[in-house]
Amino acid sequence: MRLILILALAMLSACQSIAPPPLGGRIRDLHTGQSVTPQTLVERLADAQRVVVGEQHDNRDHHALQRWLLQALVDRRAQGSVLLEMLTPQQQPRVDAVRQLPALPIDLPTALDWSPGWDWSLYGPVVEFALRQSYPVLAANLDSAQIQRIYRQAPAMEGAHANSDVVRDVLLKQIRESHCGLLPESQMPAMLAVQQQRDRRMAERLLQAPAPALLLAGAWHGRKDVGVPLHALDLGANNMPIVLMLAEEGANVTSAMADYVWYTPATPPQDYCAQMRGGDAK
Repeated sequence: MRLILILALAMLSACQSIAPPPLGGRIRDLHTGQSVTPQTLVERLADAQRVVVGEQHDNRDHHALQRWLLQALVDRRAQGSVLLEMLTPQQQPRVDAVRQLPALPIDLPTALDWSPGWDWSLYGPVVEFALRQSYPVLAANLDSAQIQRIYRQAPAMEGAHANSDVVRDVLLKQIRESHCGLLPESQMPAMLAVQQQRDRRMAERLLQAPAPALLLAGAWHGRKDVGVPLHALDLGANNMPIVLMLAEEGANVTSAMADYVWYTPATPPQDYCAQMRGGDAK
């Protein structure tokens, strides 16, 4: 009877529904084309040893879903580690020190030496939640000094997957478009090297991190066809990490890019090119 009771409680616990996400949207399994519920998505991600979540950096909905996802996964099983593109190796000692404190500092961004390039009003809730957990929070990016060295002289990159001409051409096109065509062609090889070395570092950190490990990064870093998952294969991983892409309605996300996509409502487009050119778009 005692064994039966234990098994019954275990089954009841497994069947308990998770709290609903903070917003709606559509979730699709990109391999089957089928819609899935938030609970089903969490159940599937909870079984994976490595997960990459791609975001649109300035989308507040995406950060709200990340915060919810961290809680939902913790409710399902013990998390091994969380990695952030937004943290660098120089910040890691500060992160570790904060985790040892009995309570988070009032001025947490200063304690972490948080970069103003990452809007704290968006990232704060995610970081605060992660720091309150028992698992390590790990830097996944390169330091600025490392990026500068790569920009001046790109190191050789081993591996056939991320070095293919197709991957390089897709990334070069993205770099041109993201900089509004303002970058001189002479700078393109260096910019490509920085992008790919950042992907390689994130893949290294993800493979080294205590599992189950979850990486939060920009959508291009997370993509299976050009980003961190390809580098994981080049580093000897037997399988790619599972990729969940957070994307706005209207975005074209395919099974080559991710395993799952969570579509959120589209937001008004920002004319970043006009800002980069220093004036209004005409």
